[in-house]
Amino acid sequence: MAPRPLSRDDRELLVAARTDPDAFGAFYDRHADGLLRHFRRRGLQTDLALDLVAETFAAALESLERYAPGPEPAAAWLYGIGHHVLASSARRGRIGDDARRRMHVPRLSVTDLGIAAIDDRADSGDDPLLLALAELPDDHRQAVWARIVDDRDYADIATDMRCSEHLVRQRVSRGLRRLRDVLQGDHA
Repeated sequence: MAPRPLSRDDRELLVAARTDPDAFGAFYDRHADGLLRHFRRRGLQTDLALDLVAETFAAALESLERYAPGPEPAAAWLYGIGHHVLASSARRGRIGDDARRRMHVPRLSVTDLGIAAIDDRADSGDDPLLLALAELPDDHRQAVWARIVDDRDYADIATDMRCSEHLVRQRVSRGLRRLRDVLQGDHA
C-alpha cells in the first residue's frame, strides 16, 4: 500500500505527483498559502498574488518531469519557479498566464468578500520555509536565496558577497542542510 500523500515529505510528493494527482494536490495544499503570503509581502494586491500562485503551480506541474530531488528543500524549487514567474510578469507588465492556459486551468474569479477572507487567512500564519530561512545566519540566507531562488551562479554571488566562491558554496550547502532538517521535522 502506497503512503498517503500527507504522510510524504515534499520531495516524495513531487516525485509521486508524476503519476498521482493527489500527491501534487497535497503539495499544493501544503504550500499555496505560504506562496500567496510570499507574493503579498512583495507588495502585490491579493488578486494579483492569487494569479501568480496559480501560474506558479501550473508551471510547477508542467515541470514535474524535470524536478530532481536534491539537497535543497522541494519548496525552494517551487519558490524558484514563483520568482521566475514574478520576474517574467514584471518584464511583460502583466501577470503571465501561459502555463495556466496550457494546463486548461480556469482563471479564478474572486469577490471582494472572498479577497477579504483570503487576506485574513494569509495574514494568520507563516510559511515554514520562509520562517526557517529567516532563522539562518544572514550570510547563509543571502547565499541560499541568491543561488536557489534567484538562480545565480556561485561566482556572481561571491562577487556580491565579497568572499570566495568556495565560501559561498559552503554557505549554500550549510543553509540548505539546515532548511532540510527543519522542514523534514515539520512534514516527516
